[in-house]
Amino acid sequence: MAEVEEQERQQSGEFTDESEEEDSEEEPKLKYERLSNGVSEILQSDAASCMTVHDKFLALGTHFGKVFLLDIQGNATQKYDVLLSSVCISQIYYHCNFDACNIHMPKNFLKLDAKAAKESEMDVSQSSVKINQISLDESGENVGICSEDGKVQVFGLYTREGFHESFDCPVKVVALHPQFSRSNYKQFVTGGNKLLLYEKNWLNRWKTQVLHEGEGTITNVKWRANLIAWANNLGVKIYDFSTKQRITNVLRDNVSLRPDMYPCSLCWKDDTTLIIGWGTSIKICVVKERKPTEMRDLPNRYVEIVSAFETEFFICGLAPLADQLVTLFFVQDPTNQMDEEDRARPRLDIIQALPESCEEISSDALSVRFYQDNECRDYRLEHSEGESLFYIISPKDIVVAKERDQDDHIDWLLAKKKYEEALMAAEISFKNIKRHDVQRIGMSYINHLVENRDFNAAARKCQKVLGKNMELWENEVYRFKNIGQLKAISQYLPRGDLRLRPAIYEMILHDFLKTDYEGFATLIREWPGELYNNMAIVQAVNDHLKKDPTNNTLLTTLAELYTYDQRYDRALEIYLRLRHKDVYQLIHRHNLFSSIEDKIVLLMEFDKEKAVDMLLDNEDKISIDKVVVELDGRPELLHVTQYLHKLFKRDHHKGQKYHERQIGLYAEYDRPNLLPFLRDSTHCPLEKALEICQQRNFVEETVFLLSRMGNCRRALQMIMEEQEDVDKAIEFAKEQDDAELWEDLISYSIDKPPFITGLLNNIGTHVDPILLIKRIKEGMEIPNLRDSLVKILHDYNLQILLREGCKKILVADSLSLLKKMHRTQMRGVRVDEGNICESCHSTILPSDMAQPFSVVVFHCRHMFHKECLPSSGTIPGLQFCNICSAKRRGPGSGILEMKK
Repeated sequence: MAEVEEQERQQSGEFTDESEEEDSEEEPKLKYERLSNGVSEILQSDAASCMTVHDKFLALGTHFGKVFLLDIQGNATQKYDVLLSSVCISQIYYHCNFDACNIHMPKNFLKLDAKAAKESEMDVSQSSVKINQISLDESGENVGICSEDGKVQVFGLYTREGFHESFDCPVKVVALHPQFSRSNYKQFVTGGNKLLLYEKNWLNRWKTQVLHEGEGTITNVKWRANLIAWANNLGVKIYDFSTKQRITNVLRDNVSLRPDMYPCSLCWKDDTTLIIGWGTSIKICVVKERKPTEMRDLPNRYVEIVSAFETEFFICGLAPLADQLVTLFFVQDPTNQMDEEDRARPRLDIIQALPESCEEISSDALSVRFYQDNECRDYRLEHSEGESLFYIISPKDIVVAKERDQDDHIDWLLAKKKYEEALMAAEISFKNIKRHDVQRIGMSYINHLVENRDFNAAARKCQKVLGKNMELWENEVYRFKNIGQLKAISQYLPRGDLRLRPAIYEMILHDFLKTDYEGFATLIREWPGELYNNMAIVQAVNDHLKKDPTNNTLLTTLAELYTYDQRYDRALEIYLRLRHKDVYQLIHRHNLFSSIEDKIVLLMEFDKEKAVDMLLDNEDKISIDKVVVELDGRPELLHVTQYLHKLFKRDHHKGQKYHERQIGLYAEYDRPNLLPFLRDSTHCPLEKALEICQQRNFVEETVFLLSRMGNCRRALQMIMEEQEDVDKAIEFAKEQDDAELWEDLISYSIDKPPFITGLLNNIGTHVDPILLIKRIKEGMEIPNLRDSLVKILHDYNLQILLREGCKKILVADSLSLLKKMHRTQMRGVRVDEGNICESCHSTILPSDMAQPFSVVVFHCRHMFHKECLPSSGTIPGLQFCNICSAKRRGPGSGILEMKK
């Protein structure tokens, strides 16, 4: 809860100008400052009774009958003294700031000299009267004043015209028409024991009209647009000036409170919304238009109370803040449960109005000057509609409350040590903050993290806060060095277009090299080599390797440094020595194929798959012959086989001169791929291959080679004698489809019952089973003979069924095609003057159609005169197209003979 605290309570009146916040986790909504300068001097010898706020200036009334015009800083620019018969105006020359309040005084404005001003002040001090209310129009050019002695003055700040009237009773309120400066709106109202409307007519005379009387003293009045709201002892009335009708009467809730001690507070939120505060009750009223069907004898408008609720304390003033309310409370605790210090201090609350209750948003206790001596009627709350400024007026003090801006929000966050949120808020609103700087807030955050020994977080924030400021970066690096935390900041140093001096990076690398080899290696991998002096770091690594020559981390890092320095041969040697996975990437990236021609064996020993793929992908850089030569002495490691095998898979013709050599390598190291190689290769010497396979007794490969060389009978013999596999023998005979092979197979199998069973099961579709059955000796016991015979019969029946089905399909198709051909041949053929005889080449039709003629048209569409055709051949009546017969397209018979 924010407080305006007193520093001293002596007569000198020295107080703080800003509210201090209590230690709360909830941020206050408003900030406070005391209106000082000329106001302080005025209130030392006088007391404030009322004040009106305009966007350009302030108007302050006092208990001694003075009215001061103030700029927004509180400097007095003009003073008006309410005397017994007129208003004396004196110019104040001290603390003047006309530019701040935008008041331009005309040359002909009435001025009193210092002696007259002094005399007027003496008169007023002898006969002082309290200023009850000051009213300004929207333009700020006209002012209305009413005082306790019954005087009412309305005059222009820039003109001589004015209205002066004295009544026999105190005048409590005055309100000018909002557009009073315009000639058509010269109206104002005053309130004492009755509400009077003054209106200037076309004769430039003031006409008076009583709007209301008989319900006690008028204590407050507010004029907005065409609506006038006033409060008397019984309640609040609203008058529609455009229709000259009173449209509502809102009764007072708590009639036990004295209206003069707990006055009513009125505030227009907009042109149709009135906020009423009286005692502890708040009502929000909305003026609405009545439907034409509901009017009858009723006013055109009516008032709907949209919200009504009770508060804890007595209301001194109201003001709107967006959709919320700012309320000034007079705190009085009849139960005596509150602290003595808090009991009489006024409170400024922000509340959210609900239909039947309210929600407190914030609450601030205010320590205004001499608050212990004040009562509820001594406080007022005024606000500026142009800005969210709220003025708390008490007899001896004026406090200005305003919404906290982004700078205030950041101040509060920094005070609560919420640096992360403060930095985020500053970054979001960097265009709007005035007192803060994003980088300074960030530096405060970094200092806070360092003090709390959260070095990693502090280093991480450096990247965001320091930005491109090289001086700050270097200062932070040295600070982290002094506290021994270079490791924390190392990963966040700039390394792109923005870079520090090389010495900074080298200092960090040397620090890591002394304490953390892994961290050093990580930095070398992550940092570009241009950040530091590469040769100096290489020398430092070599010095450490003298002490620990087998340290893999240092060796790997040294290879990377050599790579940055483009000494790729040195890096390659280290990678091969370490069998490092990046060796192949290094070769590809920097095209080091010329450097590995003598290191192929090492690469193959390290990773055969990657080495072979790399060599095959770069045949233009390392020839096949070179690779074979390098691997020639190490065939037991499968290098040659692996390399030549994949080469053969990629292209059967590449490396064809090594196919003869591959036979032995396949036979020695990779027999499963030998037979596929023999089948696919067209450059393999069959005799050499047969010799090798026979030496090693590779039956399957030998059978393939024998069959490929044309010695199928020998191949079949090997299958039957050495493999004794009737299924393979039958399959081989099927592949060759040779009757002699089948005969050899039957002859070999005739005395072997298992072979006979196999033949009976598989021979039916290639050889007549009767030939085999007839050659079986009587009495020979054959396993599964019955099943084999059943299968033969079943296969035979299946073949018969297939043949019959095929025959039916063939007959049906033939018949269909015959019918189609018959229909085609039965079609007519058009013969006209454009057709010619294919023999004599004259027009097929005679010029004189009356003469008899005869034409023959063949199905091939060739046409002849009948006399041009040669005589029929051996078959009488059968004629052929000479053209189609000559082209051997087959004979065609005449399909049409035309005679006439």
